[in-house]
Formats: sequence, C-alpha cells, structure tokens
Amino acid sequence: MKSIFYVCMMLGLGVIAFACADSGQNGISEVIAEADEFEQYAKAEFTLELKTNWNDPYVSSDVALDMILQAPSGKEIVLPAFYVSGNSGEKSTWKARFMAKEIGRYNYIFKLYEKGELIATSKRGRFVSVPSDKKGILRPNDKWTFKYDNGELFRGVGENICWEARSNDDNRYLKELHENSRFNYDYLLTSLAENGGDFFRTWMVYWNLPVDWKIVRNTDRYVDSDARLNESGIQRMDELVDLCDSLDIHFMLALETHGGLLDRGWEISSYNVKQGGPAETPYEFFSLEAARAMYKDKLRFMVARWGYSPAIGAWEFFNEVDNAMFNVPEENQLPHDIVTDWHAEMSEYLKEIDPFGHLITTSVSHRDIDGLNELPFIDFNQKHIYRGTQTIPEVINEYVDRYDKPYVIGEFGYEWDWHVNFYDIADEKISDYKRGLWYGLFSPTPIMPMSWWWEFFDELGIRSYLANVQIINNRMLEKGQGEFEQLSVNVSKRELVNYAVKCGDTYFVYLFNPSENVLETEVRIPVSSDGSLKAELYNCETGDFKQLKESEYRDKEMVFDQLNLPAGSDIVLVIGE
Repeated sequence: MKSIFYVCMMLGLGVIAFACADSGQNGISEVIAEADEFEQYAKAEFTLELKTNWNDPYVSSDVALDMILQAPSGKEIVLPAFYVSGNSGEKSTWKARFMAKEIGRYNYIFKLYEKGELIATSKRGRFVSVPSDKKGILRPNDKWTFKYDNGELFRGVGENICWEARSNDDNRYLKELHENSRFNYDYLLTSLAENGGDFFRTWMVYWNLPVDWKIVRNTDRYVDSDARLNESGIQRMDELVDLCDSLDIHFMLALETHGGLLDRGWEISSYNVKQGGPAETPYEFFSLEAARAMYKDKLRFMVARWGYSPAIGAWEFFNEVDNAMFNVPEENQLPHDIVTDWHAEMSEYLKEIDPFGHLITTSVSHRDIDGLNELPFIDFNQKHIYRGTQTIPEVINEYVDRYDKPYVIGEFGYEWDWHVNFYDIADEKISDYKRGLWYGLFSPTPIMPMSWWWEFFDELGIRSYLANVQIINNRMLEKGQGEFEQLSVNVSKRELVNYAVKCGDTYFVYLFNPSENVLETEVRIPVSSDGSLKAELYNCETGDFKQLKESEYRDKEMVFDQLNLPAGSDIVLVIGE
C-alpha cells in the first residue's frame, strides 16, 4: 500500500491535516486537527476520515478507533474516538475530543480495530497545550470537597433539573406548570448560574436526553430512531454540554433511571429483546454478558463524545436503582448481588476507559443495596431523602463514618407525592428547601443536598436563595482552604437547631429557630484563641452581614448573651480575626 504524508496549514482556520493511506484502501485516510495549539483544560477536537467494515459502528467489538497520546510528562493516554457518519465499506467520518491536563507538547497516533484486530495506525501527529485560566475536571478530594485538575477546591450548590418540559405531565395540580415550554435547559440553567448555583443533576431517559433509546415517549423534543443511538438525543446532549461549559456549571448525569427497567420503560428499552436488545427481563439486563457488553459500548461512547468536558461533574449509573429492584411483584424482584456485581464491573470499566477521571456514583431511593456502598470505583455514595430533611446531617455523618467516602443527598424534599396540592403546603416546602441547603453546608458532603420540584420552586422565585448559601460556602472555602472541623456549641434554648464548623481559624455557627415564637438565647462557642476575634451575624434570608459587638471571651469560649431569633428565622455567626 502506498503511503502518503503531507501537512497543510489553513492559516485562516488554524487547521492541521495529514493523510495516512491511499483512500481506496481500508484504513485511516486523513486526520484533521482543529489547530496545532490548544488551551490547557479546553476541548481539542480531531476529525478522521477512514474506511473500514462493520455491522454496527457503535459496537466496539465490531469496530473501534482509539487515540493514543503521549503527554509532556511521558504518560500514555488512551482516548476512545466516536463514529459520526458514513457507511460500512465506504468513507466514514469519526471524531476524537480531548482535554489536555498538562502544559507542553503532546504526540499522538490513532489505531483502528476490526473485530478486535488492529488493521491500521495513523501517522504521528503533535500539538502543544498552552496555559489557560480554566480549571479542568472535578475529581475526588476528601469528604467535604471535590478538587479541580488545577487544584482549586469545589463544594457544589444547586438543585435537580432532571428534565425539560414533557408533553404530557401526570401531576394533577401542576400539570400545566410542568408542561410549560419555558422549562428548558437554556432557561433553567441560565437561571441557576445567575442565582449562584454551580451544580445540578439531570437524567437520561426515554423522554429526556434519550441517547440510547430508539423509541421515545412523552416528548415533542426528540424523535424515534432506527440507529443504535438516537441522533436527536445526541444532538441535545451536545447542546447541553456546550451550554454548561459556557455557564461554568457542572452536572451529575444519571445514565439510567429505575423507570427504564419498569413497565412501559422496559417495554421500549433498547436492551429489551422486543426492541432488538439481548435481555428478556430486567434481571438479564444486569446479568447477561451480552447486555453488559452493550452497556459498556454506551459508556465508551459517552466518554468519547463528552468526556473532555468539565461540565460532566459525575457519571451516575442509576437513579434509585433500589426502586428498579423492589417496585415489582416479589417473584420479579432483583437480588442484591447481581446489581452490586453489575455496578462493580461497570465502575471499574468506566474508570479504565475515562482518561479524564470523572467522578463516578450511583443512587438509591432509601434502601441500601448489599455491598454497593463499599465498591472501590464508586467515588461517592448517595441516597434520597423525602419527609425527613431534618435527618440530613445525621445521615451524611453516619454514612461517611461507616464507608469512609463522601456522601451526597442527591434528592430531598418536604413531600414526594405528586398527588398532593403543593400550593397548600408552599410555606412548608419553601422552608424545607432552605433548611436542606444549610444542613448540607454544615455536614461533610461535597455537594449540597439537591431539591426536587424545580418547576414549582422556579414559579415561586425561590432559586435566588442559592446565592445566599453560596456566600457562606465561598467564605468557608476561602478561610479554611479545605480545612473543615465539626464543632459542638452550647445554646441556652434547646429548641434551636445548631451546627458549627471551623474552617482554618474561622468559626461558622448555624442557628435555626423552628418554633413559632421569638427565642432569645445564649450561645457559647469553644475557640482556640486569646479572645481577639471579631464576630459577624449573617442573615440567611437577606444575605446581609452585620458586625456583632455583644460578645465576650470567657474560659476559651466566645459567648453571645442575648441573640434574638424570630420564629422560623436562621442566621450564621462568623467568628474570626
């Protein structure tokens, strides 16, 4: 085979291209880089033209393309590439999307496989990564924080925004609200960012981001597809990632939901034999080798197409997998061991193929799954809490202590039952929304508890409250540089809810009056100082600070004698030099 090598520089476009083989032969005929210089932590995209044979370009055992990079440090990186267009046996287009973590020169080649056999290797290319002010991908750090690639600490504040408006909502009282077309990502995420939020959670399901659903339901936004992966779902996912990158926010992506394995969801699932998949039952989705291989190909595609983006805050395998296990007749319930084993295999595989090191998690509603919390490749554990927001600090601390990894409350709310008229309990829901955020902020969790019912709270104008929480969150990170120590304080009024943490040399004390009366209280805070500390009172409702002079230092304690908290109010005391 005659090899050809050439470089063309289109200066106006900054495009670097080289040809690798005679385009009439099977193999890689051309590699096009967007530029020869990319910013650190930014997308670097490469387009390839190639010719090869396949039955399905989304099945990696059939055909696979990998980008092999050598970083400036000498580290080898393997990045899966993804199919874009074209037919088997003819010229087809593929892409690779990379994000450089190191500064300096990267060398790379592409390798093309058919049926697991290497059939072609591209010529060597190179590019340079230059410094930028971007931060990179969120990674594990400790129980309280995540950390960006550049070392900056992160504690997320946000909410669930799990789907855009559906065409037919089943909520008796909120149907019209939930179907309002304004509830789309463009509006909701812009609002989130403008109001201090930097993290949210969303779902892939047959009515939202249906990347691997051939059949869609209850949506006018997506269309059915004959392809293994749904083109309309892929396009919207592209748009979502680009939007989040532009807003500098992150999302936890639930790759599956329990509803996809139940009733009508399972009937139209691409994993169901009725739709050409390998599994006859949800049990076989978890157990069959062919179903697991199909799922791994989904993970490979997700990493290849969107893994470069810092917008992906975490891959979440399942929303409420326990509901898929147990919300069925007893004879169809799924055993703990097969679900845990599936998560063990998939999390290890995802860690192996994701060169960017995104966080990995999964979630349960309220039932623990045997062995699931202990899996080594699950970076943080989760559960959802409804009708129990007051238990959030206790739950987080219990699970952090028991499993020695971060714990996140992925959903919480005053009420989960969508048959209840929320307008009748609006005050209770609003108070609960606020309490959950503060309880999380004073607990060892890297993501604040995320409320459900985003449309309802948007309608009531509550999202702006996130900015008030973010002010104290940022102050804690600034003062402590990642140091968090939980403290006990003494209050004379036992009705007061109180939590305290020390961040560096600064003390933060949260006080909430849940009663219907004004409470006047003494507060005693143990401090390791000579008494030269200053105190501020932060009004959680208004976001305002005021200096406190009514305090004194006694026996290694800061003492506040007469703090008045109106009924239902909360404050944060900030004490430092």
